[in-house]
Amino acid sequence: MEIIEIGILGIAGIIIGAVIGFLLRNRMLEDKVKEGREQAERIIKDAEREVEAKRKEIEIEAKDKLYQARLETERETKDKQTELINLDKKLSQRESHLDKKGDQLDRKDNELHRKDRELTAREKLATEKVDQYEQSLRSAREQLEQISGMSAEEAKQYLMKVMEDEAKFEAAKEMKRIEDEAKNTAEKKAKEIITIAIQRYANEHITEVAVSVVHLPNDEMKGRIIGREGRNIRALESATGVDFIVDDTPEAVIISGFDPVRREVARQTLEKLISDGRIHPGRIEDLVDKVRRDVEKNMKEDAEKVLFELGIQNVHPEIVKLLGRLKYRTSYGQNNLWHAREVAFICGMMASELGLDVTLCKRMSLLHDIGKAVTHEHEGSHTTLGLEIARKYGENAKVQNAIISHHADVEPNCVESVLVAAADALSGARPGARRETFDAYIKRLENLEKVATSFKGVEKAYAISAGREIRVIVKHETISDAEAAQIAREMSKKIHDELTYPGQIKVTVIRESRYVEMAK
Repeated sequence: MEIIEIGILGIAGIIIGAVIGFLLRNRMLEDKVKEGREQAERIIKDAEREVEAKRKEIEIEAKDKLYQARLETERETKDKQTELINLDKKLSQRESHLDKKGDQLDRKDNELHRKDRELTAREKLATEKVDQYEQSLRSAREQLEQISGMSAEEAKQYLMKVMEDEAKFEAAKEMKRIEDEAKNTAEKKAKEIITIAIQRYANEHITEVAVSVVHLPNDEMKGRIIGREGRNIRALESATGVDFIVDDTPEAVIISGFDPVRREVARQTLEKLISDGRIHPGRIEDLVDKVRRDVEKNMKEDAEKVLFELGIQNVHPEIVKLLGRLKYRTSYGQNNLWHAREVAFICGMMASELGLDVTLCKRMSLLHDIGKAVTHEHEGSHTTLGLEIARKYGENAKVQNAIISHHADVEPNCVESVLVAAADALSGARPGARRETFDAYIKRLENLEKVATSFKGVEKAYAISAGREIRVIVKHETISDAEAAQIAREMSKKIHDELTYPGQIKVTVIRESRYVEMAK
């Protein structure tokens, strides 16, 4: 029984505990719901406050933008008003200016009308005076015809004849005076001209015919060429007989001397020393002797080759040597040996056409400049020296005459000598046969064109015919024919005064007008 009561009490306690737990849980849930409601109300209120603040901020921003737009509109309106006011002022000023211009034009128009009336009156007066002058002139002419007994045309012809006779007489007197003066001063003037020409051309000619250049690998080689205390260069100059100029040109040595064979020996010796690297006085003397023998051998072989090509035989050995020396002689850049060979070929062709002795003409031509081989060793012209050589080694009379007469020093005594002179002129006159060094040639042409273009009104200038003519094109719209002629005279004088050149230079000034239209 007690056990049952205890079980009932336990059950009741459990039930009561469950009820109390349920009630407590409900109480807690109600508290949480209440708290959630309060929190939701707070969130709603915060959201409402934030929305209100945003609304106010938007309203303030909208009002500010509206205010700024209003200010901008007012400013633009004010600027437009100011601009309109300025435009109105400008229009008023322009209208006033136009009114003044109109008044001035009216005054000028009145002035022009007044001057027109004055000119009309003056023209009428001038016409009346011209009529009076013509009437007076007719009256005077009639009186003169009555007094002289000749008509106006006859008097004119008579006066012209008298003046023509007087002019002819004065011209004859002047011509006689000029001829007498020319005869008295011709020789002196000719010598002066020749002397000036020689003086003007001497420097370039000497540089061309008396100088050789040897290029060095570097400037350090100059010290080795000079040697200690200059002993190497002294040995070179003593052994070769020429001058060595070391300091003037970078990476080059200039060899100066009038004897072309010695210059060639010196050039080859120096080139061999540079390539070998052993430079000392003993080596220099041995090498100079060897090179000299080689050069003489080569000269003789070249001369014999030319004789073989021309078919010339029985030439004295000494003349063969002298012919070989011509290989290292030049005239205006033209090699004398090849020039003699060329003259022989030309003369041989002409002799063949005329039925003359071809071999004799070739022999005469080949030896015509033989004197140039010794002109640097003996005094006299090459024709005189050549004649002495031909006589010494037994050449016949025609060969001797060709040598002495090919520059008209004496009269030729046979047809063959005339042909030799003609062939010599043809060989020397051939374009490109006689030329300057390339740098000097280019520089001369540039200086010639520079002088030509320095004149006002010159459009273009061209040096042609190897610098023997300058053609100048002037602007036809600014230069007249008379001015073009004056430019030609002044240009020729300036070229003569400022430039150095062989022979003469022809100045041609061209002025022309061209009008081009296209037919379509």
